[in-house]
Amino acid sequence: MLRAEAHDELSTLIHERLREGEDPWDFMEDLPTVDELVVFMLRAEHIEADGGLRPTHARNQRLLRQIAAQYPDLSAAVWGMLGAENTHRRWDSVVRVLGGR
Repeated sequence: MLRAEAHDELSTLIHERLREGEDPWDFMEDLPTVDELVVFMLRAEHIEADGGLRPTHARNQRLLRQIAAQYPDLSAAVWGMLGAENTHRRWDSVVRVLGGR
């Protein structure tokens, strides 16, 4: 079920970027995979349950490891995200602009 939601979200992201006139060759590599989106959704649920506070780097790492333990099929996506400095919607054009990218 979560993968189906993530696939729909990814399709929406691609559609939005294309409508903005972006070249797919420029942005497709920046988009998360379906499994990464599922991890982001699960992380968001944990954050919401914790009062909506943005996690510290250490808390974020623990959350990701917890997700990998609970959902072994997502382990590869989680391990790929653990070393990333920016796991906060790097594919989002608004975040890219604000981040100076």
